[in-house]
Order: sequence, then C-alpha cells, then structure tokens
Amino acid sequence: MKINPYKYILLFIIAVGGVGCEKDNYASPESLLTGKVIYEGQAIGVRSNGVQLELWQRGYAFFTKIPVFVNQDGSFSALLFDGNYKLTRQNGVGPWVNNTDSIDVKVSGNTMIDVPVTPYTFVKTATYQRNGTTMTATANLQTVSAANPLESVRLYVYRNALIDDLNQDGITVINASEITNVNQPLAISVTIPASLANADAVYVRIGVKTAGVAELAYSLAEKIQLK
Repeated sequence: MKINPYKYILLFIIAVGGVGCEKDNYASPESLLTGKVIYEGQAIGVRSNGVQLELWQRGYAFFTKIPVFVNQDGSFSALLFDGNYKLTRQNGVGPWVNNTDSIDVKVSGNTMIDVPVTPYTFVKTATYQRNGTTMTATANLQTVSAANPLESVRLYVYRNALIDDLNQDGITVINASEITNVNQPLAISVTIPASLANADAVYVRIGVKTAGVAELAYSLAEKIQLK
C-alpha cells in the first residue's frame, strides 16, 4: 500500500491546531482581591512597590507564589481565579514585626481582605503648613513594638505623589536622639528646593525609620498647592 505522507502532515497540523484552540479557550482570572495592610483599622503607608505579600494556592502541579505588591497607601490588589489561597507576609520586608502565620483567603468573585500587621513606630496623624519656601509638618507618632528602637523621622518634599526615601527633591532628617518625647507632637520642617519654585503644587510625606529595618513606615502623601 502506498502511503501518502501529506495526509499525515495534514493530520498533524489539525491536531496541533486543535490544541492551540483549546489553550486559547482557557478562562482568564476575573476575580479581584483587594485590601490593605492595617494596624487597628489604619492603613500603614509604605514605599510603592517596595513591599510585597505572597499568595499561594495548593492543589496544582506547579506550586509557585503569586507576588502581590503593596501600594504606597497600604492598599493592594490581585486578579485571581476563584479558589482557596494562603496569604503570607514576608519576613524582613515591611516596616513591621515579622509574622510567619498565613491567612486563609477564599476568593469568590470580587473579594476584600485586610492584612493586620504590628508596626514598630508609625505616623498616627500628620498636618502640614507652608510659609513661603518652608514646609512644616506636625506629626503624632505611635510606637506599637519597641523590639527595634526608633532611628529617625524624615520629612520629604517631591514633585509628584510617588514620594518616599528614594524619590524626593528635599528631605529633613531628625534622629531619634534629638526627639525629647516621642509621645508628643513632633514639628519638622523642610525647605522647598529652587527646582520646584515654578511648580503649581508639591507633595509632602513623613517617613519613620526603625533601627535594623530596611523599609520605612510612611504617612499618606499630601498635595500642597503653591499657586
């Protein structure tokens, strides 16, 4: 019997094409998991994309983590398939006490969950006042864990809202040794640099550095009109 090789090539192409169509028909994740990292209901500000959480889902051939980056206002979001997940806080990443306990998360449609953390020292409240080129902040700090002592408090000014220790145009640092009573309101001032003299507005933010902890705990960025 004479074999027609083109027949088998055609069958192979059809088979591969069928697999390709099957892959194209896989559903995409449609459920949005949102939340914040909080202490007693207050979101803890961080450096944008500097802190991440991890989601894990069991029961699949490949057991890999799903990184979830925390926004600078303490919020996070992830687009997921419905199912049961384990959410973990990475040790040594955030400006809070290490906690290896995982949190059970059941995702069913759009789901919200807040992640509790224990900060060392953070900004409870902050107000700002401008006088010419001087920006003065009054901050109320709260120490939750004294396991690591306060190192410094920093006031930043920047041209846009993505402001932190790495992204700033001006900074004033007050070391912990200069703070008489951390439980009293702290006044700190920064000079608006000449490079921002023609800006319509600037952003200010306070960061709290804990000794031995890489990431800072931040207040929310606040927009200050100059014109």
